[in-house]
Formats: sequence, structure tokens, C-alpha cells
Amino acid sequence: MEVKEIMSSPVEAISPDAMITEAADKMKEFDIGVLPVMKQDKIAGMITDRDIVVRIIAERLNPQNTPVSRVMTSDVVCCYEDTGMEEAARMMEEKKVHRLVVLGHNQTVAGILSVGDIARKMKDEHILYEILERVCEPARTY
Repeated sequence: MEVKEIMSSPVEAISPDAMITEAADKMKEFDIGVLPVMKQDKIAGMITDRDIVVRIIAERLNPQNTPVSRVMTSDVVCCYEDTGMEEAARMMEEKKVHRLVVLGHNQTVAGILSVGDIARKMKDEHILYEILERVCEPARTY
């Protein structure tokens, strides 16, 4: 199975110059928790609802005048539409991420692959269990 078969698409995106309130509004409007940050049609980063809580609210920054670029994650993990699910899961496990940006071979964003997509759309329960077990391992112990 290839990533394109279960990824979420189309993708809403945001500019690095947009304010955090705009990102939050977009997340609410489309009922999503992540936005790729695009600069001149290229992936510049990602911002999640968790980034907004941990990096804006917890640090007492004003979301109305804080740009997305200030809190986005710039080290984005990507794969291609024709990447196999096993390879995508290995990437998620190695990088300890729950989402991959999926690129077309023209380098444009084609979709997002999330742990939720895997859980909802994988048909083979054995492979599903293996992928989720590897990807959802805690990154740290308490």
C-alpha cells in the first residue's frame, strides 16, 4: 500500500508571515490540527495546534502579533506519494513524528499522512498494529 492511498488531501496551508490567530482560525474552520507553512510554493515548516499551546500560550506570547514563522517547526519530515506504508511508518518511528508531509514528485505538497490516517484507513489489521505500535512509542520516559 502506498501513502497516497490513505493520506489526507487536499491540504490547507499558511504563510510564515501570517499571525498565529490566523493559523488557529484556519485550524478551527477546517477541523485540523496541523498546517504546512508554505513560502513561495515550497514547504518552509509546519505548525500544529500543540505548537500554539506550548510555544504561544505557555510562553505568554500575543497570538495576534506573533508570526507563524516564530513558532513553526522548520525541520519537516517528508515522503512522496508513492512511498510504501512500511517505509513511511519507519520514517515516523525514526524521526518520532506523528505526521509526514507528502510531496508529489514535482515537490508540491500533495497531502499529509498522520497516525490518525493510518488508524482509520489501513485495512490489514496485522500491519496496522505493527505500524501504530512503532510510531506511537513514547519518545521519553517519565
